[in-house]
Amino acid sequence: MTARDGKPIADAVVMVRPLAGVPAAPIKFSWTYQVAQRDLKFSPYVLIVPVGAEVSFPNFDAVKHTVYSYSEAKTFRLKLYGRDMTRVVRMDKPGVVPLGCDIHDTMLSYIRVVDTPYAAKTLASGAAIVRDLPPGPATVTVWHPDSRAANGESVRRIVVPANGTASLALQMDVRPSPIQMN
Repeated sequence: MTARDGKPIADAVVMVRPLAGVPAAPIKFSWTYQVAQRDLKFSPYVLIVPVGAEVSFPNFDAVKHTVYSYSEAKTFRLKLYGRDMTRVVRMDKPGVVPLGCDIHDTMLSYIRVVDTPYAAKTLASGAAIVRDLPPGPATVTVWHPDSRAANGESVRRIVVPANGTASLALQMDVRPSPIQMN
């Protein structure tokens, strides 16, 4: 994943939907479902979680935070809480959950709630690896919070070969990240 200028794009969410469908088993990813508050920032900038996941919001700062989202995917407000305290929110439906802090306007993060087990986030190199894909036609949706595309998404069709390994090079038109500007 690269920007129009050729620079790699980190934190893009790559979601693959095989046309044959996704397994009915509960989705579980190998990473922690957590958005920490540290140094007056949220970390990570983008988190992928499956529908139904409980996301923890620990505060490691010496100051209090009020974490909120008013998105269609999940609306919540975690009232003012301090250092070494944690709150938990269940993500009920797929979509984008932008996060903010009522106290610190520069704090910004995103949770992408997905309903497919075939999802990964791009690294600083712009690469993402989505594992264990079944062979056959699939739709790839790439989302990034700074994308200029409609809903921040680019959609492509691919055919996954029998060996389960497919490659897709994609360019995305992105605006400067608020995180990079602060």
